[in-house]
Amino acid sequence: MTSRMKPAEGAMTLAEMKEFAGLSAATQRYIRRSLDIGLDRDDALERWSRDVVEAASIRAQARLYDRLPDIRAMVPDDSGLEAVEPFMAPLISVSAFDLGQGRLTTFSAYRFLYERLIGAEVRPWLPAAFCAAAALPQLHPDLRRKLLQSISEAAATASGWSVRQPSFYPAWVEKVGAAAA
Repeated sequence: MTSRMKPAEGAMTLAEMKEFAGLSAATQRYIRRSLDIGLDRDDALERWSRDVVEAASIRAQARLYDRLPDIRAMVPDDSGLEAVEPFMAPLISVSAFDLGQGRLTTFSAYRFLYERLIGAEVRPWLPAAFCAAAALPQLHPDLRRKLLQSISEAAATASGWSVRQPSFYPAWVEKVGAAAA
């Protein structure tokens, strides 16, 4: 049984890599930066800031991402309404920040990031959080339209979600010069 699991895991990892490769370079960069901040992997400010504006954005993102451990701990096990508000409110706030940065321009890019920031158990809640954050008035109407049109009917109305944790977590890769290769 174990030998059968490994090829499937490899195929799923490859599918995740292909999904990431299909995203724009700006989206890929934002996802890697966000994972560095949200998973406390590296010094995101040192690695990702190219100017003072981006440094300020990274600092603001880090402050909002301080909520992630609480969000992870509050993912509801069921759809009971008493658990929804304390979980969804901070998830929507963090999502609104990320969508407002203009780098996550589709539901699939948002889902890719948030499955890794929070875990597979968040999947049932992502369509609602995405739609709520994408519909907030602080986003430009053109961006709101683009975001809301990016979520497919299948994603919005899915009757079930995989509980398999993501296995591919994109990270910074140093460029290697031709002489070193």
